[in-house]
Amino acid sequence: MRFLNKLKIPLSALLLVTFANSAEIDKETGLILSTGFEEVKNNCTVCHSAAFIIHQKGDRDTWHAMIVWMQKTQGLWEFDKETEDKILTYLATNYPPGASSRRDNLKPQFLPTNPYQ
Repeated sequence: MRFLNKLKIPLSALLLVTFANSAEIDKETGLILSTGFEEVKNNCTVCHSAAFIIHQKGDRDTWHAMIVWMQKTQGLWEFDKETEDKILTYLATNYPPGASSRRDNLKPQFLPTNPYQ
């Protein structure tokens, strides 16, 4: 029984991870199927791949900044408030900030010498 008590926390963590990874994925786009999916699919993947969304991570403000940038520079149309709210909620919920996928910078001793110095 003591052994089982030690497993409670790791087992609950495993179940949480399993649940988080069991989100249903749209076979066409690869996006997570949840509330707001249709708005994102209909407004975002018209111009760019869903992979752009999947590989970007951000909080609501970050996603909003990306949308505003696309509206100012890329010809993205303005959304009504309800649509924008659904898109931002979907993105911030399903593609929140996470651990960086980039490697750390190389240490100076591992960099090549500059041939122009």
